[in-house]
Amino acid sequence: MTETQTPPAAPRRHSRRAFLGGAAGVLLAAGGGTAAWALDRFVVDDVQIADVTSYAAAQDVDAGVATTTGGTMDGDTYTSDQAAVTISTVVTGSGDSTVTYFVADVVLTDATVLRSAFANDEFGTDIIDEPTDIAAAHDAVFAVNGDYYGFRDTGMVIRNGVVYRDAGAREGMAFYRDGTVRVYDETTTTAAQLVAAGVWNTLSFGPTIVEAGAVVAGIDQVEIDTNVGNHSIQGDQPRTAVGVIDTNHLVFVVVDGRSAGYSEGVTLPELAQIFVDLGVVTAYNIDGGGSSTMVFGGSLVNDPLGKGTERGTSDVLYIA
Repeated sequence: MTETQTPPAAPRRHSRRAFLGGAAGVLLAAGGGTAAWALDRFVVDDVQIADVTSYAAAQDVDAGVATTTGGTMDGDTYTSDQAAVTISTVVTGSGDSTVTYFVADVVLTDATVLRSAFANDEFGTDIIDEPTDIAAAHDAVFAVNGDYYGFRDTGMVIRNGVVYRDAGAREGMAFYRDGTVRVYDETTTTAAQLVAAGVWNTLSFGPTIVEAGAVVAGIDQVEIDTNVGNHSIQGDQPRTAVGVIDTNHLVFVVVDGRSAGYSEGVTLPELAQIFVDLGVVTAYNIDGGGSSTMVFGGSLVNDPLGKGTERGTSDVLYIA
């Protein structure tokens, strides 16, 4: 990696879930109905599909889907007949103003090589696993955290051509089988219409931070999922986002944060400017904070929690 600043090493964690951290612990301490809500929201898995692999296979959507084959790893580059991935590290600033972020330049020959996977091969809410474990379960050479669909019960969830949720609520991003990627209004369509139009994967988080190659105005005022237990997406934060340079040419950026002297994180406008400087036409913000994770060659690229460890998420985007 270029300009690499190595985060501190620590043993891997394998706990399934961080038990009642932050707001959830406070809510449980309050007792009563609030405690029951917090237990259901943060602790109890709501599994709606217990075997996603079998469920997806039964949907018969494999027509035209690329078959992944082995590629070669050379340092920070992976190359196969289906994909080329190059990872680089950028460090800017100094002292407490240092920002460290990671860029994955991804060129595909077939858009269906970019896939999604759910934690524990289950679909539902509050189901999590560490991104490296999800990636390993799918032989992923590259992966980033997804939109944490399991935090909410709204939004379009189409993964690998299969519909899992049809509850349009916000601005989403759609990845098409032909390699194009578009931002769209979920409330004006249906999941069936999207699949019929060739949508392969969707993300439901936001906001869009770059349009027509320029930083979107007002993104420093946007709030996403302001329900109890969630944090504002404003301020200097760890970030994950995806940008579109051209058909079948994507850029993923993961920014570390909340770690003085290593990386303070970035605001949404600052994140958008990173993408503009990378030459993207469109960029879309996805789940960030401690969830911001990049995996390459089976190992963590970044330092999601500032401790050499990672936080469980509900899903990843990956290349096998």
